[in-house]
Amino acid sequence: MGRASRRKSKTCLFLVFIVVLVVIIASSVKAVSLHGKSEELAVTERQMETQIENLKTQATELENREKYMQTKKYIEDEAKNKLGLVYPDEIVIRPSKGK
Repeated sequence: MGRASRRKSKTCLFLVFIVVLVVIIASSVKAVSLHGKSEELAVTERQMETQIENLKTQATELENREKYMQTKKYIEDEAKNKLGLVYPDEIVIRPSKGK
């Protein structure tokens, strides 16, 4: 083996080193990008979980309101509040209007 062969060997080794370095850099950049995306998705997931809990609470409140609206107490309350109806044995005391 002569000088030319050694020079070719060193050149090939240098090119392989450059290619490996480029692959490592590209992989690192992609890993950082994916890590950032992962963090964004985690924040979005937490927001959606909070939203789900809020919606579950609203659904429970609506179910309770629906049950209440099917009771005699609801009908009585609505008749008193909206129509001003009272039972014959009830006395209604209303505040006087300002002077």
